[in-house]
Amino acid sequence: MTHCFGIILAGGQARRMGGVDKPLIEIGGASILEHVIRRLSPQCVGLALNANGAPERFAAYGLPILADGVPGFAGPLAGVLAGLDHIAAVHPDAPFAVSAPADTPFLPADLVARLVAARAAEGAEIAVAASGERRHHAVALWPVALREELRHALVQEDLRKVSGFIERYRNVVVDWPVTPYDPFFNVNRPEDVETAKAIEKMARAESTKIR
Repeated sequence: MTHCFGIILAGGQARRMGGVDKPLIEIGGASILEHVIRRLSPQCVGLALNANGAPERFAAYGLPILADGVPGFAGPLAGVLAGLDHIAAVHPDAPFAVSAPADTPFLPADLVARLVAARAAEGAEIAVAASGERRHHAVALWPVALREELRHALVQEDLRKVSGFIERYRNVVVDWPVTPYDPFFNVNRPEDVETAKAIEKMARAESTKIR
């Protein structure tokens, strides 16, 4: 999907995990971040990681590491803006970005294709992923052209809610099934790690059957 660039969001403080770097937690022999990269990379022309703090802790993954340009841990929108600025500067031929949190190791293989198709079909500006009757606003397709409007909302209006920004624009919601597992399951709390390990085994078994 050569017209879309991927932004992996890891700029939070992981308070519910005691400040541990969630993307570096290992599941099924690989870090959560590695799982995200494996699933997102084939769908995008390139990837970048939004992360604050010491960038060297993610150096082994070989991705551009983008700190928030908005101070004070402003949330996922700040990470999206950092990604859009990077794309505009380095990949000006990519008009769209897809964002996904770095703690979602089971992203669907058709994520970008379905978001792009739905956006075009509905004449929307932003496409948002959903599953199990829940919208995942941080998993979305964004036009790079919205970056100055996003910057204004963050800096001048102090807007922090991702849904609050998305609702300003015509948007479309694209739903995925939650069986055999929710593709947007995220590792937020310590107890989620064991659940993720069980899902990873299930996903690996399904992949083996397909082959």
